[in-house]
Amino acid sequence: MARADAAKPNLAVGLWLIGVCIMVYAMILVGGATRLTDSGLSITEWDLGKGLVPPLSQRAWAEEFSLYRTTTEYQQLNRGMSLADFQYIYFWEWGHRFLGKMIGLVFAVPFVAFWLRGQLRGRFLACLGLFALGGMQGAIGWWMVTSGLHGRLDVSSFRLMVHLGMAFMILGLGASVAMGALGWPRGGGKIGVPRWLLWAFCGLVFGQVLMGALVAGIDAGRAYTDWPMIGGEWVPSNYWHLQPASQNFFENPATAQFNHRIGGYLAALVGLCIGLGALRFGTGPARIVGLSIGGIVLLQTGLGIATVMHGAPLGMSLVHQGLAVLLWLSVVAGLRVSMAREPVTAAESHALHEVASTA
Repeated sequence: MARADAAKPNLAVGLWLIGVCIMVYAMILVGGATRLTDSGLSITEWDLGKGLVPPLSQRAWAEEFSLYRTTTEYQQLNRGMSLADFQYIYFWEWGHRFLGKMIGLVFAVPFVAFWLRGQLRGRFLACLGLFALGGMQGAIGWWMVTSGLHGRLDVSSFRLMVHLGMAFMILGLGASVAMGALGWPRGGGKIGVPRWLLWAFCGLVFGQVLMGALVAGIDAGRAYTDWPMIGGEWVPSNYWHLQPASQNFFENPATAQFNHRIGGYLAALVGLCIGLGALRFGTGPARIVGLSIGGIVLLQTGLGIATVMHGAPLGMSLVHQGLAVLLWLSVVAGLRVSMAREPVTAAESHALHEVASTA
């Protein structure tokens, strides 16, 4: 995370980056809906024009539908679907791609303007990194789509995991730079727990995001709806059912859901420790962030359990994913505030001045 004092605050830059982060947040949710509605393979070509304007005539729709009918997903899963059903899944994927292009535009134009006006001093490289990561994300998205066009019913869960992980990396970096540009936090305070625990929690949350992508990639959230047991067992007996063994992590619903559950329990435990530490020992803005982490992780854990027990319906799944984003942002804020320097008090300033004058 960038230090809070790495560059002078700039309100305009901060608001621009906050706007970009909000769009990335929306992109993650639309991407989740695209996957959960099995819409990601409805557009079979990478075409800039199609990404900006959807089909506007019956002939254009017929052409798009004809391309989709060549995919394995259509031939084995959706054969005979109506044009109206195709349009429903098409608009989810089109919206996801369109939003991605708009994010690129909203980022690139102000980036050049701020750079030319010298307003990115101290954070130019971070913003350039965001631009590069955004370009890579577009390529990763198409790499993911191509994995499912022929020979599979869905995109590769591994590639989906990489795609979602990159989105969270972009959001985390963007939020951190935005906080610095807005001059937050002005004083860190104490979060009440060692900094290493925050970094450990950061790793756990990011790991949960990756495992959640694997769950969504193979619809594992709908495979087992009992809790606290899974399929009537404490540990699924078919955990290592597939060969080679590594394939279980990406293709076995029992393995994917069980891993996500265990990761959730660990993240909840550490998150609650952070929240309790902030409640007991925290001060200043850091205390508020620590309490937020504890509250969000508790809510997220309960929502995750409820989502599984209800068979992962679309609405609950998207709320669960959206709350994961808020938890990730709270972690970013926690790391940033834990590294912020405390403001120097008048007494401390006077003491430092006396020491300097006698030296």
